Amino acid sequence: MTATTTLSSTRRALHAVAELLIAGPQYAAAGDIRLAARPGGFGGVTAGSAAVSGTVLVTTTGRFPLGGRLIELAELAGITPRPLRDVYQGGPEFTLDEPLNVDPGDADVLLQAFTDGDAALRMLAPEQEPVLWPEHFDIGISLGEINFGVSPGDLSIDLPYAYVGPWNVPSGPFWNQPFGAARLMSEFATPKDIVRFFDEGTRAVRP
Repeated sequence: MTATTTLSSTRRALHAVAELLIAGPQYAAAGDIRLAARPGGFGGVTAGSAAVSGTVLVTTTGRFPLGGRLIELAELAGITPRPLRDVYQGGPEFTLDEPLNVDPGDADVLLQAFTDGDAALRMLAPEQEPVLWPEHFDIGISLGEINFGVSPGDLSIDLPYAYVGPWNVPSGPFWNQPFGAARLMSEFATPKDIVRFFDEGTRAVRP
């Protein structure tokens, strides 16, 4: 799989919905920015929080297709958008008047990365609850001073990838990124294959 303009714009739109329409309002109501993967999507972790399912925003009042300007979707869904610039730096940098350009096929690819990543992380550490963080829009856990997770892609790596990020990155051929190691999700057939990559990373940290 190669990166496309629609993949990047779809990821950016989903990231904007994650922050402005789900994590931000959840933070305003409950002081919690955490999100979680859901089958075919993601959502808030507190009662009543909105969620994304495929290309639809799901709330307690209905289902609203992801499209049009973000502010229009917010008004349809009865949500007050809430950015999180006062909580962290970065995020999607998406304005309320921008259109949500979501390609269904690309959305499937990006959301499947979260689904598979969540499954792999639960296999790796059953005692932990994976968190989808709205800042970098990735799902991950920390275990023994190593960050493990899956990203739908970003400015550095434009395709979905799994990563191993030791708090102190050692030297060696396994480490192919400044933060540690990354491998494209297209290289993994199943979540178990992602776990093998995570295990390989652990061994590379602690040979």
